[in-house]
Amino acid sequence: MSSGRSRRGGAAWDAVVVGAGPNGLAAAVTLARAGLHVRVYERDERPGGGAATRELTLPGFLSDVCSAIHPLAFESRFFREFGLQNRVRFATPDISFGHPLDGGRAGIAYRDLERTSAGLGPDGPAYARLMRPLVERAAEIAEFTGSSLLRVPRDPLTAIALGVSSLEQGTLAWNARFREEVAPALLTGVAAHTILPQPSIAAAGAGLALGAYAHARGWPIPVGGSQAIVDAMVEDLRAHGGEVVTGHDVRSLEELPSARVILLDVTPRAFLRMAASRMPPLYRRALQRFRYGGGVAKVDFALSDPVPWANGELRAAGTVHVGGTRAEIADAENQVNRGRLPDRPYVLAAQQSLFDSTRAPAGRHTLWAYTHVPAGSPQDRREAVIGQIERFAPGFRDTILATSSRTAVQVQAHNPNYVGGDIAAGAPSLAQLIRRPVLRSDPWRTPVHGVYLASASVAPGPGVHGLGGWHAALSALRHEFGTRALPDLSPRDGQIIDPRPSTREEPS
Repeated sequence: MSSGRSRRGGAAWDAVVVGAGPNGLAAAVTLARAGLHVRVYERDERPGGGAATRELTLPGFLSDVCSAIHPLAFESRFFREFGLQNRVRFATPDISFGHPLDGGRAGIAYRDLERTSAGLGPDGPAYARLMRPLVERAAEIAEFTGSSLLRVPRDPLTAIALGVSSLEQGTLAWNARFREEVAPALLTGVAAHTILPQPSIAAAGAGLALGAYAHARGWPIPVGGSQAIVDAMVEDLRAHGGEVVTGHDVRSLEELPSARVILLDVTPRAFLRMAASRMPPLYRRALQRFRYGGGVAKVDFALSDPVPWANGELRAAGTVHVGGTRAEIADAENQVNRGRLPDRPYVLAAQQSLFDSTRAPAGRHTLWAYTHVPAGSPQDRREAVIGQIERFAPGFRDTILATSSRTAVQVQAHNPNYVGGDIAAGAPSLAQLIRRPVLRSDPWRTPVHGVYLASASVAPGPGVHGLGGWHAALSALRHEFGTRALPDLSPRDGQIIDPRPSTREEPS
């Protein structure tokens, strides 16, 4: 498609994108690869959004501002089309995640499912029976969950397998197959990423999908920080004629230059502020009903040494879920969902510097951590996080050189898409996964002419996968430019490491 032919009516740009996070940049890259003239506006001084990396604690210590570990870096359809593995170096730990328990015990989730189940004692076979059908279908799960759930699944058996397992692990039957504490804790630690009540079907589905990716291809860590993913997209956008304007906060559609199409990597709340007067009443009310979830309080650490976990195997884990037994984590998460701060919170920790020497000066380390809090909480949770880690890693406090702590209020101030500290940009409940943000098979297209939503608030939802932006761009190409052809997103040399060849078919 020629950009010269596509601009009509004196429009300065074919496409304008607001927000230079992973979704906004995925949309921009897709449109630029289709031959369109694209400009991106970003309120921060540097692109990144949910995948930014900055020096937050001490000089030379690189901390990921939000996302840290990337289970969908290898599984996202957009990233496979983009050839991300050929553009960014990744380190993939043999241990995807670990889960400490009192007394030096721990559940260890290796990439090898059989090795994982062998370490779970009497519950190992039950864990393997639960996870094996999902691990074998990990790519199909990513395809099924990577679009609007209102669309007919290409592989119904995968949808059924994930649905049945989610019904078990998302209800009070979740302990029926297990006899001990370790395997259930391992599963709940992953499900708790969602900041949803425990048990719940949506939390279980997300946790099982993440667990399948952990045992299939692992949870990769981008060398140099999550920013490396963003930088690769910005580089590709610029190589194909696109622009990124930073330090520019767009508060109204009227502020934007004329364009054939506008794609917004923003929440429904922000979209209402930007264009409520141009929306039909029914659509406006639907966006007003969109609900945001619990928040996070984040703590980044500069360390003199690796975390001294009581269980030595955890010192080789990329991610550690800290919180104790399934019952303890469920209690902590349910307190958060009732508006309370638990004394012993669930803490999600990432140990990137164990696998990426660029994160800290020689001999030093970083630790990335957050815990869940009620939406909009102003409470600094630094001491609660340190205390919970110290519980399973005696001497941890003595390794701390510096910390950087953000409350949920400060998390939102840094990124307005995280309303109340909600890093999912909208509660990922079952209802809001089906209607995200509205009940449509093409939720990215809005009734405001030429305007598309391209954020984590739209299907398929949260995570660094670029799929919200990619789907929005494909919808815009269909409806505004009359093309259903998938733009070729592959690297310049045309080589994609992913062993599964691209079908070049539009996602169903």
